[in-house]
Amino acid sequence: QVQLVESGGASVQPGGSLRLSCATSGVTSDVYQLGWYRQPPGRERNLVASITTADGTTNVADSVKARFTISRDNAKNSVYLQMNSLKPEDTAVYYCNAKTFRQPWNYWGQGTQVTVSS
Repeated sequence: QVQLVESGGASVQPGGSLRLSCATSGVTSDVYQLGWYRQPPGRERNLVASITTADGTTNVADSVKARFTISRDNAKNSVYLQMNSLKPEDTAVYYCNAKTFRQPWNYWGQGTQVTVSS
């Protein structure tokens, strides 16, 4: 069992920055990858960025690669998403995700709202 608790979502102006945090707890040794997904209104949920717990290998969506940075602190069992130069297109519910070696294979946070508007 893994629990994910997200924080950091807010309403910001275009060009602003936010740092999302996700604290994990439970059997965190089962987690091999942490990541962030987002779901804009009326759209599908898609991967934003991921990072492996073993060696920190990252995968970031091309649409945000120049502006977003994913990082993790294995000691704290946390993952972060630094979002800079935010655009209205970044508006979405952002979900923390953990992939594990055991069933159910992945876990999700409750989601945190990010709104970018003037």
